[in-house]
Amino acid sequence: MREDTVGVLDVGCFSAHLVVVAGKSGAPLYPVHSDKVRLRLDRSYDADGCLTEEGVDAITAAITSVRRRVRRAGMPVGRFVPFATSSVRDAGNADEVVREVERRTGMTLRTFTGAQEAELAYLAARRWSGQQGRLTMLDVGGGTVELATGSADQPQVATSLPYGARALTTLGLAHREDLVEDLIRDALTDRDLAALHRGRAVGCSKVFGGLAKLAGHHTVRVTDLDRWIPRLAALSARRRAKLPGISRHRANQSLAGAVAARALMEVTGHDAVAVSPWSTTEGLLLALREHRSELVRTDAA
Repeated sequence: MREDTVGVLDVGCFSAHLVVVAGKSGAPLYPVHSDKVRLRLDRSYDADGCLTEEGVDAITAAITSVRRRVRRAGMPVGRFVPFATSSVRDAGNADEVVREVERRTGMTLRTFTGAQEAELAYLAARRWSGQQGRLTMLDVGGGTVELATGSADQPQVATSLPYGARALTTLGLAHREDLVEDLIRDALTDRDLAALHRGRAVGCSKVFGGLAKLAGHHTVRVTDLDRWIPRLAALSARRRAKLPGISRHRANQSLAGAVAARALMEVTGHDAVAVSPWSTTEGLLLALREHRSELVRTDAA
């Protein structure tokens, strides 16, 4: 095994994605291997918010498929972290799911707290942007949104709130821009709000990336969202999926994603955000390669 080769398996709502990078600390973060297996965990929750047996089967099959492909490729990996996002972490039976996946595959999925995911996404955004000085990171996921800000690799503020695109859709809040904004603002302290208003803003996640494609820019502006949110609200999921930047499997929650993104921008006082293709996965790869133990803490080993 090569000590300078690190890998991450990100088990999310819509895919299990393996990324392996090689090179010493400071080298470009170019993948030497990338493999993705589709998932649809959004269809695998019961009325109590627990992942069903079907969801566990899907995770197990995805992990087995990725491992088989890695073996065929003969790809050596030194430090390796398989982790699950909020789609597993926030399920009502998360511990049972992790234990069952381990029993079937021999692989223990780690979970990070929302704040830890915010720290990792912030590190990725800072390195991708090359930003010096104050940086504010905004990330819209399925179950949660993450916010972080700081002037160094370790953020001054890093927090996670349960208002992601899937969560808002499930709660029936996709059409309630005013309420979502109030919920996010009320969850933050005045001190955190003041810090988040400062510096350049970078948006992570596929939600921000899709909104940028929809608007036809490399950035997302509040004015773009004010134009597109009513249009998305007027379209069915099938018709949204025909728009640039919106995939078929994310179409149903695309309106809620746009609403969450606008709420984050409004609450933090940023009229525009640059869109980073890097997020939690890349932050974890950086943390592993740089031996950043403070960022690679886990709740379940």
